[in-house]
Formats: sequence, C-alpha cells, structure tokens
Amino acid sequence: MSHPRSCASVQGAGAYVLLLALIFATGCQADEPGSVAEGETRMEEAEMQVRYSSSGYDITPMTSEELSAAREGLTHEQESIAFHAGTEAPFCGLYTDTEEPGIYVSVVSGLPLFRSDAKFHSASGWASFFEPFDPAHVLERPDHSHGMQRVEILDARSGTHLGHVFEDGPPPTGKRYCLNSAVLRFIPQGEPLPPESRPVEFQTAYFAGGCFWGIEDRFARVPGVVDAVSGYMGGAVASPSYRQVCRGETGHAETVKVVFDPNRVSYWKLLGAFFSMHDPTTRNRQGPDVGTQYRSAIFTANADQEREARDFVRDLAGSGRFGGREIVTEIAPAETFYEAEEYHQDYHARHGGSCGF
Repeated sequence: MSHPRSCASVQGAGAYVLLLALIFATGCQADEPGSVAEGETRMEEAEMQVRYSSSGYDITPMTSEELSAAREGLTHEQESIAFHAGTEAPFCGLYTDTEEPGIYVSVVSGLPLFRSDAKFHSASGWASFFEPFDPAHVLERPDHSHGMQRVEILDARSGTHLGHVFEDGPPPTGKRYCLNSAVLRFIPQGEPLPPESRPVEFQTAYFAGGCFWGIEDRFARVPGVVDAVSGYMGGAVASPSYRQVCRGETGHAETVKVVFDPNRVSYWKLLGAFFSMHDPTTRNRQGPDVGTQYRSAIFTANADQEREARDFVRDLAGSGRFGGREIVTEIAPAETFYEAEEYHQDYHARHGGSCGF
C-alpha cells in the first residue's frame, strides 16, 4: 500500500519511523519533538548578557517575555519545530529549492541567519547553505538524540531549533547547514528590513576623567557599551604621542571613546556612569595625577549630547552630592579623536589592577 507524502512536521512514532528511513538515504536528520519544558527553559539556562556580532547585530538572548510574545504569531508547525525540535517532512519546505536573491531570517527573532548566495541544491530535501550570515548568529551544540551523533543549529538570539549542520557541504567551507523552511522568513533583495532584522545603529560618546585606563575599563563593563577605546582629544597638536600628552605639551586630555547601543543604554545613563567614575570637582587633577591631560571633560558628538550633558551637570550640581563643591567638568564639542598607543588599550583587562574615583 502506498502512502502520500505529508508536509506536516514529523510527530508520532509511526511518522518518525518512516522518515528515519528517508534520513539515512538523504543525509538530513529529523527529530521527534522535544519536551515542552526543554523548549521553554532553553533560554533561561543561557547566560543573559548583552552581546553583539561582528556584523553589528544585537544577539543578546531574548527574555522569557520576549519569547512568549514571539510565539503568539507562530503556526502550529513553526511552534513544533522552533520550540520542540520537530522537523518538517523532506521536499515540502517552502524554501527547499528557492533561488531568489535575498536573506533568510529567523521567524522567531528576526535575526539574519543565511544569505541566498550561500544556498545550494543538496538533494537532501531541506533548504541547504554552506555558511551562515554571521558565524555568531547560528549556535551549534552536540545532539545525541535517537542514538546518533549530530550537531544541532539554533538561532543565537532566541535559542530556537533550526536544523543540523553536516560535514558534507561544498567549498569553501565543506559545511551543509540543513534548515527547516518553516522557521525561516525570506526577505527579498531590495525589500526594507524590519527593525528586528537590521544591524544596530551605534552611537559614540567621549569622556575624559583622569587616567584613561580606569575610565576605559569601567565603561567597557557597562551593558550596551560595545567598545571603549583610550585616546586623546581637545588639544592643538595632530597625532600626539603619549609622551607629548603626558608632558602637557599638546593640550589634549586623556579621553575614552565609547561606542554604545542606544537601545540598551542611553546617553543619560552613560553620563551617570561617568560621574561615578571620577571626581568632577578637582580641576586638572584626579588623585595623584596632576595636569590638564587629567582634566574632567565631556566632548559632545552632537547638539543633543551637549544639551543632555549640560542638563545632567546642572541637576548634579543642585543635588548636593558633592557637598557644595563646584563641578569643573568641561563640556565642549568633540574634535579629532586620536587613538592611544596599543599598549594602553584594555590595560586593566590585560594586566589587572584598577584606578579611579
């Protein structure tokens, strides 16, 4: 007796046995659905900290509330595959053989996962790619289910199941990322990306508050800060050296360039962090470090930053926090930032120690 092929996600022992026979012939692996508890607790077990990929995307694990909201719009099949590691039947996926240019994003989180130019026909019955959009966007973990040794792939932002990766793909990677179409959304080339599928529009701020080792180290620990770089700003000499700045010959202040995600941390919060890192009431000095290069300064990148900085200092001055002492922090438009020598970068992270207010 012949059986019509079903395009529903695989569930139940009978369907699994039939599909398992196909698997050994095609090489693409299918799973029985996992437990509800496993799917729901996957992200609770992940380290919940702000993360970014090298291509500029926020890949911070979604919270339980965000995942619950994302699940509301899913079909039964998408829910089964994404949260319970189900698998759609072979040759039935919407994107198995598509060739249109564009990108494939997660149907749960919107994170870009694969580009169309990395797609190939594998004859496995599932959409196949030889490399991800960004390696950090696709997580890999061992999968020993059903007595097999495989590598599961997951959406880095939502932690949801995508498929498996195998070592029988084409050059240049030799990889075959085997995807369930149901957990993908295709965005054609030229079509505007939704907000959740766009890279972060980072902003930049500049702060000077004494030894830049300590200021850089502290800003680097602020969630939402992507990078903190030690350098020089506010002087009259182009491309100054540390020796020149240290001698007070250039007028530069030891300054930290802070690149941040405004969706995760506001400029106002960065101002609050800055004034907790140093003493803004000592003119041209921080502790034992004396000279104009150690002055307290905020170099504003635009008019909005200048307005916020002045409002913050006004409120801080009226708070009584410094016992009536004058806040001498300079507020001036940002000029050319000169990155300090390599041995100054990440100094405390590499050598230990700390300094600051």
